[in-house]
Formats: sequence, C-alpha cells, structure tokens
Amino acid sequence: MTTTDTQLTHDPATAESPAVSLRALTKVFGKETVVDDLDLDIASGEFFSLLGPSGCGKTTTLRMIAGFTDPTSGTVMVGGEDVTSTPPQKRDVNTVFQSYALFEHLDVRRNVGFGLRRKGIDRRTIDQRVGEALELVQLADRADDRPAQLSGGQRQRVALARALINRPQVLLLDEPLAALDLKLRRAMQLELKSIQREVGITFLFVTHDQDEALSMSDRIAIMNGGVIEQCGTPEHIYENPTSVFAAGFIGTSNLMPGTYGDGVVQVCPELRVPLLAGHGLTGGEQVSVAIRPEKIWLSELTPAMVQVPGTVVASTYHGATTQYLVDVAPDVTLTVLEQNLPRMSTGDRWTPGSRVQIGWLPEHTVLLR
Repeated sequence: MTTTDTQLTHDPATAESPAVSLRALTKVFGKETVVDDLDLDIASGEFFSLLGPSGCGKTTTLRMIAGFTDPTSGTVMVGGEDVTSTPPQKRDVNTVFQSYALFEHLDVRRNVGFGLRRKGIDRRTIDQRVGEALELVQLADRADDRPAQLSGGQRQRVALARALINRPQVLLLDEPLAALDLKLRRAMQLELKSIQREVGITFLFVTHDQDEALSMSDRIAIMNGGVIEQCGTPEHIYENPTSVFAAGFIGTSNLMPGTYGDGVVQVCPELRVPLLAGHGLTGGEQVSVAIRPEKIWLSELTPAMVQVPGTVVASTYHGATTQYLVDVAPDVTLTVLEQNLPRMSTGDRWTPGSRVQIGWLPEHTVLLR
C-alpha cells in the first residue's frame, strides 16, 4: 500500500461494515502497472470520490470493483463478501457510465425497468418501483418519452434511476457528468448528492474534476500513478495537503521549493518563509512550502503575518474575486485571490506595476516534504 495519509481507511465511527474493501489491489497491463497495491475501505452510506488526472488508475479501480476488469492480484470485497472472482451481474453493485448507455428504442419507463424485467420481476412490482424511481429523479412526467426527446441532464437522471431501481449496495459512477455543460453539471452535482442522501446507498464517484469532488463528497481519495496520494474529507485535503501533487491538484497553491535551516525555508536569497515549530526538520533538508491564494492578503495586514514586498504584474477580474500575480523575488510569482467586497470600487483594485506588501498567517504555510 502506498499513501501519505492516515485517513486512507474509513472513519472509525463507520468502521463496522465497509461497503467496499480493497486489499493489495493491483492491475498490470503489459509492462505498465496501472493500479499499484491499493488498500482502501469505503464506509456504508458514504459519498466517496476517486479523484485524479487521466491515466491515474481511478477508472480501472472502479472497473475492478464492478467486475468488468480482473485484477492482476489483490482482493475486492463488497459488503464483507469477497467478489474478486464473481461475475459483474452477480455483484451487489450497479454502474452509471459517462455515455449513459440508454436504449434509444425504449421509452423512459422501459429503460428504467429493464433490469427488473431481466430478473423476471412481476409486472406490478416493476411498475411500482419504476414509478418510485422516476419520482426520485423528478422525471415521472417524462415516462413515455424516448431518450432522444430528453436533455443531457434528463438522460443522466434516467441512467441514475435505472441503476438505483435494483437497489444495489454500492452505486459506481464513472464521470457521469462529464458530458454536461458547466451550469447543468453544477445543478446535477446538487441533485446527485441530494438523491444519495435520500436513498442512503454508497456512491463511489470517479472524476477528474476537483470542484465536483469537493462539493459532493464525504471523503476523497486523490490518485496519481496508480496509488493514493492522500485520502480524507474535502476540507482536510484542501487545508492540509500532504504532497506536492495533492496541493497542486486540489485547488490552486503557490508551491515553493527550498532548503530548511534555522526555522525558515530559504526559497531563494531574496525570500525566506518562516515555519511554525514542531515540524521535525533538520538543517539542509529539501522541502516545499505551499500557500493557498485566498490565504494571502493585499491589505489590512497585521504584525502577526508573514509579510513580503512585491510588484503586481497582472490582475484578472472574476466578478466576486480578483486574481493578482505578484512578483516577490526573481522567478518567484505568487497568485493572490482577493474578494471584491461591496464597499470596494474599481479604483480600489491594484493595477499592474503597483508596489504592494502581501501577507499571510504563519499557520497557513503548508509544509510538504
């Protein structure tokens, strides 16, 4: 198992019955190890996200849980049962794909009930459960429509209803919102989370979109190169990244490599970043420090802050915020994100060429080894 975070396994409060347990899970394609000795527990009822860039192993992990891909080694358990060699159709999981995979010749009602018909469930039960599923995803009034008559968001909800109607222990979602436009994707994020809370089923959500993962998840595992870099709650991962990759992939960070000595990290001759005590570093150790852009202030600085002079080299207006690029040393430019408060006018914003004093609280400096 490779990880840098003790929160890899599920929270002790829900440790009695994990919905999914992966042990030493490995997948090798040819000479490439796509998933490398992965250990992971997902608690029952969690909304859990696997987050990472293309090729990091997240979809392969999901496919091994679903049974579509056989692991090279390791174990997959669902609800305490070893399903490593169990065919996909006999696992207590369902999958929602990015393509939705709807039957275009069937109406919404028959698409949603397809799995139950294959199981030989009686017509009355099917009609009842299809009705309940369509009410859940707010599509009861579109039951007679064909998929071609629906919007992208409606098609996504049909696919979700079809997966949920079988009442699986775990629902696997492979980038199901990727094909939607930004506004609809954000609306569907809220709907998915609401539905998950209502039905109480464990959701395992695969995405490369950090905003999706942060806004929807109870916990997130960041994958990179087939291993989990960090696992924890969205707030924990964002505020306390444990690797350079995690700090750069979740949100935006000002990453600065340097050398530790005498309580500070020497980024360059002109820039020394002090650290709080208790870091356990030895002199001469090569480390990095990270500071989130929104943690840096351009005004109303206090004596308790680390303060650095700089020059604004660019500013970008984003409505609620303005992003500044500030040169603080040769080859060191920090990104600063400042709220545009109601009392501020256009003239209150800094312009390129302005000399400024920026500052941040020492506890907002994140040490990365």
